Amino acid sequence: MVTDEPHGLLSGSIIEDQALLTLRDLCAACSVSANRVQEMVEEGILDPVGSDAAEWRFSAISMRRVRIVRHLQRDLEVKLSGAAVAVQLLEELEQLKALLRRPG
Repeated sequence: MVTDEPHGLLSGSIIEDQALLTLRDLCAACSVSANRVQEMVEEGILDPVGSDAAEWRFSAISMRRVRIVRHLQRDLEVKLSGAAVAVQLLEELEQLKALLRRPG
């Protein structure tokens, strides 16, 4: 999680790609409510492991997705369904760029 400090310094923590976050961890890291996360799960933006919210575990990519959705909604007033499509397209674009960078 990266936050602005009063003196302009950034602080944060590194979360390994393989680490799994609880619902509480994800909410705290992204400053969102559990209800908001549940809406993102229902929309297909997030895909937690576990059968119900009490057992949900999220990959580190979920943090990135939540933050993208928050920015899209705050800055561009995009609805959640539109944000879901945008996140998917952004991830596909990143995959294509990675393929182009491969020697070959």
